[in-house]
Amino acid sequence: MKFLAITLIVHAPDPVTGVQKPTQQRLHEVLDNALLAEELGFDGFGVGERHERPFISSSPPVVLSHIAALTSRIRLFTAVTTLSLLDPVRAYEDYATLDHLTGGRLDLIIGKGNGTAQRELFHVTPEDQWERNAESYELFRRLWREDKVTSSPRFRPALTEAEVWPRPLQRPIRVWHGSATSRESVDLAARYGDPLFSANVTNPIEPYAELIRYYRERWVHHGHDPARIVVGAGTAGYYAARRSQDAINAYRPVFEGRLAFQMQLGVEPVFPTLEDFVERSSALIGSPQQVIEKVHRYHERFGHTVLHLHADADGLTDAQHRASLTLFQSDIAPVLRREIPDPPFPWGPVLAGPTPRTAPEPAAPHAGTQGGLRP
Repeated sequence: MKFLAITLIVHAPDPVTGVQKPTQQRLHEVLDNALLAEELGFDGFGVGERHERPFISSSPPVVLSHIAALTSRIRLFTAVTTLSLLDPVRAYEDYATLDHLTGGRLDLIIGKGNGTAQRELFHVTPEDQWERNAESYELFRRLWREDKVTSSPRFRPALTEAEVWPRPLQRPIRVWHGSATSRESVDLAARYGDPLFSANVTNPIEPYAELIRYYRERWVHHGHDPARIVVGAGTAGYYAARRSQDAINAYRPVFEGRLAFQMQLGVEPVFPTLEDFVERSSALIGSPQQVIEKVHRYHERFGHTVLHLHADADGLTDAQHRASLTLFQSDIAPVLRREIPDPPFPWGPVLAGPTPRTAPEPAAPHAGTQGGLRP
């Protein structure tokens, strides 16, 4: 099993202290969390894309390019690239460039995106959002594979023998499809034989398990080898301690702060108590053995081989956050790596043709950035 740390770069008051960090400090915290993830042995680090409050993740290529310069091993993910809002030609240019800057360490997770405000910002309607997502992906996919493209899309100007530069390093890049509640993303992933990443955050397990079951069905329908199916899944929260009660006690203020924020917004909570949240959500709260057992319960339903945890402290202290992630890598990840298989593809760059003469130079050691977890 492979493990990612992912941030949507939420910029809001801390759920426990109520303090909101300055924008620059929050962004530097993301860099520090990426360095921590590489230091501890995570396999990937993901940055979301949102174009509305309370997020400041509107430019993942910029953030990931900075992280690429500071790291040398960890794979970098978008989580997700909102192709329904973007010009696929411009998105291709950004990510093909980033592909080279990362040395082929880039994976994309795409999706239509959520949120009314960002949809209105880009003049996208609920009625055409899924069509835009599919059309943009299909054109993006062709641009990555073909030197010249002729196309007459509905939602952007036509292309005639268009050459788009730079040509990418990975041939092709691996694209995952983010899935939350709708079959459209599942259908698109299955049609092209692409991996699926289940959000698995907001609700109990059943709706996510049903979409993954449907993905497997459609995968076979489209003639793909069932042995090549790859599913990733998110988690609603994570905190582990040697003793389960210590984990519950430490996480309770975080949960109560989030609950109060939901009530303030008039949102009916899906999980009204911490005990219900720990029992019925995908959150991994407890001792290492409890976390391992819960991942296995979800694996029985999903068959997933990639798991993401939150990269941010999000109400925990920096010390609690570091200690919990360290415990994950020392006591939890090794067991899950032994007992749950990896995806059936190489984790490294997907390179076609002759091997480049020289490999990318590893990034220079980084002394740390301001405002985060690095000592």
